[in-house]
Amino acid sequence: MFKKRVAPTGSPRKRPYDFFQQPAGPVALCPFALCPFALCADILPTQFAAPLKVSLPASLPAQWLATKSEHGAIMNYPQRFAGQKIVVTGGAGFVGSNVVRGLLAENARVVVLDDFYTGDDDNLPVGSPNLDVVRGSVTDFDVVRQVVEGAGLVFHLAARNIIVSTRNPREDYEVNIGGTLNVLLAARELNVPRVVYSSSTSVYGNPRYLPINEDDATNMLSPYAVSKFAGENYCKAFYESYGLSSAVVRYSNVYGTAQRPDNPYCGVVSKFFESAMNGESPRIHGDGEQTRDFTYIDDVVEATLLAGISPKADGQVYNVGTGREVTVNQLARAIIEITGAKVDPAYVDRRDIDNIRRRVVNIEKIRRELRWIPTFTVEQGLRRTYAWLVETVQKKAPRVGEGA
Repeated sequence: MFKKRVAPTGSPRKRPYDFFQQPAGPVALCPFALCPFALCADILPTQFAAPLKVSLPASLPAQWLATKSEHGAIMNYPQRFAGQKIVVTGGAGFVGSNVVRGLLAENARVVVLDDFYTGDDDNLPVGSPNLDVVRGSVTDFDVVRQVVEGAGLVFHLAARNIIVSTRNPREDYEVNIGGTLNVLLAARELNVPRVVYSSSTSVYGNPRYLPINEDDATNMLSPYAVSKFAGENYCKAFYESYGLSSAVVRYSNVYGTAQRPDNPYCGVVSKFFESAMNGESPRIHGDGEQTRDFTYIDDVVEATLLAGISPKADGQVYNVGTGREVTVNQLARAIIEITGAKVDPAYVDRRDIDNIRRRVVNIEKIRRELRWIPTFTVEQGLRRTYAWLVETVQKKAPRVGEGA
């Protein structure tokens, strides 16, 4: 039984399962006006570069866009990133590669450290003069120290995901915990101004209250959740003990462009799209009424970069989600409708991992402190993801024997 949380004043609690409902107050603008990284120019089909009708939640003040543009952190991006050496661990992965593209669009000098366990060369832009890629692991301190030296900022996204972590908890410990410690040790020694650590809403487990606040109780139900939370605690300890500036972003079910369905560790959105595009039924574990807070990648990139440069993010933890609860059944039906597939979902036994019944996060803190809100509804994000899959993935022949 979930206890109802009293919503903050001016931030009414949203009903679950209304992800197709547009918030009030349509505004005509390019969605990337809120996100200056112009990812669409690189990884989205041309037709998506045109301005779209997007909407802002009714609870935001009308002057929010002007305030953000004139006084917010977004105006500082070119000044703070341009010409700087920025390190992205795990930069060849799904989220990492999108962060890399965002940084390159701001003329940063980006160094990627990745062991390519789940990363992919195809995720990275080819021939960029401001991009260096180092093949190595965060478990090797000497390599980490060499890469981090001279960096103005480190985005630490390298990790084993929940599937790999559950299968091999020792590897999870070595990479997710030991690797994070190496990054923090190197950053402390070399006086890096800030480390941004990517965590996960998995640390909440099955919550007692919805939506979930950052200071709610944690309940780690998997080795992955344990290791991500350990990384958070190391960030906090280095902040309190050594004065190393850090910011933690807890991602909630990220999906979108560069999440390749031929990667065996991809998320449910890519798996459902792959099935529907092949004329097969999306496989739902359990009854499909479990809920998640699905967040589009471009919104995640913006939140992550804001955490890197905002003074208010110093030592803080932020939920990164949409604040909207979506059932897996709704997700599957939406993907079937978008692809036009003539199939119905297939129901199978529930999984042994990530058996969380309901999850939706409260994003009031990041909205208030970093002036960030998600730009894309789930429907918009799914349609953009489908367009990318059609444009990019379907044109490539499957790579036989491809690893993670």
